[in-house]
Amino acid sequence: MFSSINQLPNRKVIMKTNTIIMRKISLSLLSLSLLIASIALPMNMANHRAIPDAYAQTNAAMLNAQAANDINITGNAAASNISIANTTSSASNTTEGLQIKRDVHYFDSSSGYLVYPSATTGKKLPAVVMIHENKGLNDYIKSMANTLAREGYVVLAVDLFKGQVAQTNQQAQQLASFARSKSTSTISNLQAAVNYVSSLPFVDSTKIASIGWCFGGGQSLQLALRSEQHPLVATILYYGTPLVTDKQQLSKIKWPVLGIFGDKDQAIPLSNIQQFKAALDGNGIQNEIHIYKGLGHAFANPSGANYAPNETIDAWQKTLEFLKKHT
Repeated sequence: MFSSINQLPNRKVIMKTNTIIMRKISLSLLSLSLLIASIALPMNMANHRAIPDAYAQTNAAMLNAQAANDINITGNAAASNISIANTTSSASNTTEGLQIKRDVHYFDSSSGYLVYPSATTGKKLPAVVMIHENKGLNDYIKSMANTLAREGYVVLAVDLFKGQVAQTNQQAQQLASFARSKSTSTISNLQAAVNYVSSLPFVDSTKIASIGWCFGGGQSLQLALRSEQHPLVATILYYGTPLVTDKQQLSKIKWPVLGIFGDKDQAIPLSNIQQFKAALDGNGIQNEIHIYKGLGHAFANPSGANYAPNETIDAWQKTLEFLKKHT
């Protein structure tokens, strides 16, 4: 009996000791968790801040580091899933070496954005009519006009929506559909743009090209089909819609064509792109058709969900080489 009674204090000591040990372990684990969190949180914040910078660097590379400031807004927006909309701010924070004329009246009630190198050294320059996407003549298109002008071109970014800039995809679709339904007026607008830049004293009127993306790519092709009175030297379309594949219609084109596409573009089936290429070849029209694997529609726009930085860099370089070759 005595032996049992004598063991009771020992059990209490053991239980108390175990409790103390468990508390020490818990405090140690808590301290370790706080330490890990204090290290991980700054790292996570640093990674978050690095995303916009990565986009800015990619876009700067796409433009040969000549216009990084022009599209920082679009690069940062892409990283944050922010839609690009026209604002009252300048299209570019860096305009050194450029002459910029906003609200250039070239057709009816439409005003364009004209930009060209400041120093022309008395030499007449080639010109490019730039055609916006279905969102309209917004800051992104103006920044691309600045970028192309730095390569030695006079660029007129046209406005086919009479000053309207879409803020939503629904608005964009409506504006594009309306412009297509008024095809006569839309083509007259583009033809007037060609005539306008041709009249500028520092432009070589025999070296005028057109370029467009998406809706603008389709209109770049439509302009090519209706330029008998003033032939172009080159037509460029990035995933242009609608894509004309009829051989007889395309036979009206008498100059080189550059086409940029993605093989996963739901708006332009791969079979249509192949028909387009075959029709150009069949008519003896010099062409370069580049189809990027695994890419969808509008992959060259940094604000879009399908944006592909590396392929955009490659496509832009091909664009510059094509223009240099034919202008």
